[in-house]
Amino acid sequence: MLNSITTYTYHSPCGDILLGSHNSSLCLCDWKYRKTRSTIDKRIQHALKAEYCEGITPVIESASHQLDRYFSGEICRFDVPLLFVGTEFQQRVWTELRHIPYAATISYLQLAELLGIPKAVRAVANANGANAISIFVPCHRVIGASGKLTGYAGGFNAKQFLINLECSHKDHFDVMHQLNR
Repeated sequence: MLNSITTYTYHSPCGDILLGSHNSSLCLCDWKYRKTRSTIDKRIQHALKAEYCEGITPVIESASHQLDRYFSGEICRFDVPLLFVGTEFQQRVWTELRHIPYAATISYLQLAELLGIPKAVRAVANANGANAISIFVPCHRVIGASGKLTGYAGGFNAKQFLINLECSHKDHFDVMHQLNR
């Protein structure tokens, strides 16, 4: 097939993640067993006019290596080129998600306020839920206004795992940031 999305299953400590690359960019880093898996896959395949084929690409190798380093607490930022596949509004939300600092959390309302649309909390939450590039686009850092964890494509346990992981390494990265000033 000429136009394809290469996919690979990455086994993370908190669940299997489906990685996908298209034209030298990561277009998919999503929980393999999420409830809306087929909806997300159809959206991406339709928009890119491509079908999935299993394999490894340099982008997937880089993403896997960076995920290994993230999960081991070695890095808190990623530099894999990303390809957002969604509406203009969704892409705006996903871009804003990338600005949430490592080990920090914000509410859906705070996210809507950052986007300048405080009355669109539900639309912002839906766009957050449609994110197909988890971890690289840290939708796990968005929580309920009460401070409690809310739904997550990878499940409650994966969300808690990611937040705990980041909090356990936050001091290390704060020190590194100070040293690099």
